[in-house]
Amino acid sequence: MIYVERVPSGVSGLDELIQGGFPRRRSILVSGACGTGKSILAMQFLYKGVLDYGEPGVFVTFDEMPEKLRQDMLNFGWDLTELEKNDLFAIVDATSARVGTPSEEENALLPGQLDIDRLLVEILQVCRRIGAKRLVIDSIPAMAFQLEKESEIRKAILKLVYVVAKTGMTSILTSEVSEQGFGTGGPIKFSKYQVEEYVADGVIVMGFLGSGSQSTRTLYIRKLRGTKHSLEIHPIEITDQGMVVKRVEDVFK
Repeated sequence: MIYVERVPSGVSGLDELIQGGFPRRRSILVSGACGTGKSILAMQFLYKGVLDYGEPGVFVTFDEMPEKLRQDMLNFGWDLTELEKNDLFAIVDATSARVGTPSEEENALLPGQLDIDRLLVEILQVCRRIGAKRLVIDSIPAMAFQLEKESEIRKAILKLVYVVAKTGMTSILTSEVSEQGFGTGGPIKFSKYQVEEYVADGVIVMGFLGSGSQSTRTLYIRKLRGTKHSLEIHPIEITDQGMVVKRVEDVFK
């Protein structure tokens, strides 16, 4: 049997579904509609990685301002600022450059640095500075917003996944998909551009079952190379300490 080194996800209930964690040095796509918990899962992967496993992490945000991220994560008791002070965690602000506003962040991209080559240079500089073992890109569609041709988008995504894999970091990439097609725990389309799901080593699909007050957030592991994983649709709960993946029999009785 080939030994596969595992990286604990930091998400309660998830690792037992994937043989103990994500394969190290692999990229995982987390896709789903707005509000399904993608960014929480990704941030929990980084925060717990530092706190519980001593692995520094970098969060590259194209969607949210860093200060808002820090404030939102305090709802779970996650003090990102303290980790940043100790060079165990870093946020790279790509949102300001994307919307054309100045950034006050230490790690920030300029508008002219949003092409994939300059973007990778800036990200990897921050990763090397803190010795990052984990990386999150949130999100792929926001990163590719300025690319007009589908061929350019595909090339950028391929380069991103390849370069990050060469660094030895374990990464999570998030992608938005429409709620249309949900109903089996995930969308018919598993990524916005339908290339992310093929180049990533793993795909986790976040969704909803039901509607209104009866809806339940769900998690489905579409694929994870080198791993014998659960094929069931699992309910998840967002608690005051983060995300918890529940057993199917505990909810869907």
